[in-house]
Amino acid sequence: MSIPREQFHNLNSLKELTVALISSPWYPVPPQGYGGIELVVSLLAKGLRERGHQVHLFGAEGSGSGTIVCAPKEWRDDLGRPQMSRREAAYAGRVYRRLRELATTDGPVDIIHEHSGMVGLLAAQYQGLAPVVHTVHGPLDESERTAYESLVDEAGLVAISQNQRDSTPDLKWVGVVHNAVDIDSLALGSSETAEPYLLVLARICPEKGQHLAVEVARRLGMKLVLAGKIENTADSVDYYRRLVLPHIDGERVVHLLNVAGAEKAELLAHASVMLAPITWPEPFGLSIVEAMASGTPAIAFNLGAVRELIEDGRTGFVVEDIDGMVEAVHLARGIDPVSCALRARQLFSPGVMVQRYLNIYAEVIGEQPEARTGSLSRTEPQQRSTQVTDPAPRVPGT
Repeated sequence: MSIPREQFHNLNSLKELTVALISSPWYPVPPQGYGGIELVVSLLAKGLRERGHQVHLFGAEGSGSGTIVCAPKEWRDDLGRPQMSRREAAYAGRVYRRLRELATTDGPVDIIHEHSGMVGLLAAQYQGLAPVVHTVHGPLDESERTAYESLVDEAGLVAISQNQRDSTPDLKWVGVVHNAVDIDSLALGSSETAEPYLLVLARICPEKGQHLAVEVARRLGMKLVLAGKIENTADSVDYYRRLVLPHIDGERVVHLLNVAGAEKAELLAHASVMLAPITWPEPFGLSIVEAMASGTPAIAFNLGAVRELIEDGRTGFVVEDIDGMVEAVHLARGIDPVSCALRARQLFSPGVMVQRYLNIYAEVIGEQPEARTGSLSRTEPQQRSTQVTDPAPRVPGT
């Protein structure tokens, strides 16, 4: 179904947009612990509003003031269960019913930005309310590729890494935007304050490779902190019970179920290194960036997008196997925490992410992006640059 662009209002100016920003039905915005998508949506909503744009933010119960709640907290337990798809459908129905009401009472929106998943994307693009962009937050296996190829009509897809986009280049991509981290919530570690422990900050599941981190810590004779919930799937529960739980003793291997706020910031800032022994082609890696932005080097296996995130010898190391990870922990002692934090904050600040999404909104609506240093067109992949779109990133204590 083709929707004539002249149906959409405010095409002659991007000074003030009205954006419908659809988060997931699973966690509040901002999250109170786990919730990478919800964190990114929260930072985007805040950044858009700070630039004078109006945002209709849809999310789950427990979200911040101004969020239009369309999913009760009780639904959270259904994530990963058979009823999950029905919850997503109910959420999409509630979101777009409410958005149609808002269009009548408050006026139409300029663009719909979907983060809730494929059901939401399918619902959004056939509403006829506004152009639609959809951020692809997960990996693109065969089933995901087939689904996107089959259901994407008028919407434009945004990748969270060049690696993700390159894995399926024929989809209807309109840009690549790296996720941002909440810089203001992070602390800064230093060589003097770093405690001798290794950190893995991720949900516990086979793809995150916590059992490999246990082996790395054993070889180094170092304490390992595993911070993250156990993923609510049968495979992940079995993985935890067989390969992770037997090693947790509360001393050499510690498991923290859910960390947030100041506790999370201190845990990141004072670790010796962040380990990411992933076993899948992860399309991003938010905890990797959070660690680097805290001055803690990250060491990850060479899969997915990690080479877009980590600069060898500057913010961490990309390695091929356990032997390489063990060696890299020793090498990471030579990385300066302040330089590491500044570089990560330069590349992954909320301001950079917001501007890149505004450029995409402009092109999808039909306008040229605002002229700003470091802006990207929708066909230009992100590159590391010494230029920044915001003032110099602020590092606490400097």
